[in-house]
Amino acid sequence: MDELKGKVAIVTGASKGIGAEIARQFAKAGAAVVVNYASSKQDADRVVSDILRSGGKAVAIQADVGKSADVKRLFAETKAAFGRPGILVNNAGVYSFGALEDVTEEEFHRQFDTNVLSTILTTQEAASAFEGHGGSVINFSSISSLNPVPNSVVYSASKSAVDAITKALANELASRGIRVNAIAPGTTQTEGLSAAGIEGEIAKTISATIPLGRLGKPDDIARIAVFLASDQSAWLTGERITASGGQR
Repeated sequence: MDELKGKVAIVTGASKGIGAEIARQFAKAGAAVVVNYASSKQDADRVVSDILRSGGKAVAIQADVGKSADVKRLFAETKAAFGRPGILVNNAGVYSFGALEDVTEEEFHRQFDTNVLSTILTTQEAASAFEGHGGSVINFSSISSLNPVPNSVVYSASKSAVDAITKALANELASRGIRVNAIAPGTTQTEGLSAAGIEGEIAKTISATIPLGRLGKPDDIARIAVFLASDQSAWLTGERITASGGQR
């Protein structure tokens, strides 16, 4: 695999779950990878160690991507470590489910700052950091953006915003050779899913509703990210790829 040979990629929220697997798969495809994390340094270092053991290139960089100053530092440290980036994966995200009556201003801003504002701030910085050479931005949506379930009003709204951002920036940045696409995963087996109590019999029940009969795996999503980051998807921009095993 050398689809990304010679390219530099930043993957936000890459200390675990889907982001960690994207970082590993990008490295296997030849990219030098920045494993961004907000607070899970030990997990991020573990992902970097995995990549280095496999002969890849990676470094962990801490940054809260919902803050402009941190985003600028993230890109500056990326350039110092590996040179000009050409791939950005906006994977960092948070969620919390609850009834409408339980929504607070603090929880709204927590989810929108991480899921929405960060996507804008990092892409804003990438548009400059790509230095006129074009590149690929991959945003993370969710099947909830189009088919929200009860008790998900803030999360679903944040992911609908990501869909709109993807289309708007795909149009705005096309003249600079920057492609912007989104992946919308269905229910995927990650540490976060387990922490939310979706495992065991609950996971089996959900799996039974999915046409392909199982939950997603981080690798299922990571392989799509490799495709969108590579020249194999050179004619795609403004697209939202649903990766859900048929789950809607």
